[in-house]
Amino acid sequence: MAAHMSRLRGWSRAQRYGIAVCRQYSSGSAYPNVSLSTPLPGIPKPVFASVDGHEKHETKITTLENGLKVASQNKFGQFCTVGILVNSGSRHEAKYPSGIAHFLEKLSFSSTAQFGSKDEILLTLEKHGGICDCQTSRDTTMYAVSAEVKGLDTVVNLLSDAVLQPRLLDEEIEMTRMAVQFELEDLKMRPDPEPLLTEMIHAAAYRGNTVGLPRFCPPQNVEKIDRKLLHKYLQSYYCPERMVLAGVGIEHEQLVQCARKYLLNVKPVWGASTPANIDQSVVQYTGGIKMEKDMSDVSLGPTPIPELTHIMIGLESCSFLEDDFIPFAVLNMMMGGGGSFSAGGPGKGMFTRLYLNVLNRHHWMYNATSYHHSYEDSGLLCIHASADPRQVREMVEIITTEFIQMTGTAGEIELERAKTQLKSMLMMNLESRPVIFEDVGRQVLATGKRKLPHELRELISNVTASDIKRVTTKMLRSKPAVAALGDLTELPSYEDIQAALSSKDGRLPRIYRLFQ
Repeated sequence: MAAHMSRLRGWSRAQRYGIAVCRQYSSGSAYPNVSLSTPLPGIPKPVFASVDGHEKHETKITTLENGLKVASQNKFGQFCTVGILVNSGSRHEAKYPSGIAHFLEKLSFSSTAQFGSKDEILLTLEKHGGICDCQTSRDTTMYAVSAEVKGLDTVVNLLSDAVLQPRLLDEEIEMTRMAVQFELEDLKMRPDPEPLLTEMIHAAAYRGNTVGLPRFCPPQNVEKIDRKLLHKYLQSYYCPERMVLAGVGIEHEQLVQCARKYLLNVKPVWGASTPANIDQSVVQYTGGIKMEKDMSDVSLGPTPIPELTHIMIGLESCSFLEDDFIPFAVLNMMMGGGGSFSAGGPGKGMFTRLYLNVLNRHHWMYNATSYHHSYEDSGLLCIHASADPRQVREMVEIITTEFIQMTGTAGEIELERAKTQLKSMLMMNLESRPVIFEDVGRQVLATGKRKLPHELRELISNVTASDIKRVTTKMLRSKPAVAALGDLTELPSYEDIQAALSSKDGRLPRIYRLFQ
């Protein structure tokens, strides 16, 4: 009986697939030899999804009647990132005590007209699997929420309330004072000096103006900032014309509808806006030196951190609105660098100049890294290096030499590698939804439009060795900005550093000592 059933099953397979496609396993059982390149008989023809207008990566922008811009980009997925970006940051505090932007960052998503506390806001977001965050920089303040797409109405309502209707209670401001003081203490005790050096190099490069104003609240201003002062600042800078509602992962029409509902005719808690009081100062690059000698707090603990001296030297580059911004970005990638204990690997930049010429040749160097900061009216390209205090002079000479060598003709291989690495980094970063959101928001806030990734990729591909030489030669005409941290006994004078950057080989003037 079993043998009879087996024969029947074999015959049914033969009928279904044809006798020629039925083969035998070594065990004797048959299996169908189905082609993977021809359609199966009797199976309906598949219908494939097509790329429609929503998935072509274009950014849609709408300006509302009150001047608020709404920008969105659709992206497949159940979650979206939506936020409000404001053209407001520490650079706009010339007429106010520095530190207001820092306070507003800490006060974000606290109690509002609709929500009694921060916990209430977080519980509301939790229903839609959401999280919120606020970040301030020198020129932008960004309130952002990531949540499920179906919770968009709730998210925009919450953002509108958090930005335009904060209560700013006395107890919240007092808690913020404590949080700011803790952050200032932590900044000086942190083993990584990069945030502090970045603050110092901006203060040196743009002394007392715009992006050179403190990003963190100075200790003497912590007690000065109160609700009245915050309202006065918000009245000037938090107006619809200086805002963008940006969203990624949602339909544009839906976002515009929510913007009209919650952001069009809303009266802020501080009253009518007074844009006439906005500071219109343009960046004044000054160059200069900023030094901080005390690093005794850093080495606390049973295993003290090695005492190092950190130097950052910068020169003026260009605004992100200029055409030269792309060549500067390629130059920064070509310089690269990192820490001496950084593990290598593909794409890590081990073939960049600061690795090949500095870290691989000078074992006593702990760090050599290039940074590029760019704003709407200026920019700063700098190199940060750290070493033992006894070798500071030699370290400074190595940095100045690298700056001078930038003016040489870049090799074809290293230039192509830098361009490929920059394009790769750009594309990989823009796979992340929050990064796309920030890119959309910042570009629309600054220019009113957005350059798409393929446009940027083409601009990067068009950079030539002569472009690198041209922008570097122009950059070396500016006065250097120097930030120094740690034991500075062996630090060359500012004039010597300036002379080295004006020389042909980047070497410091020789000093002769009668007694060593």
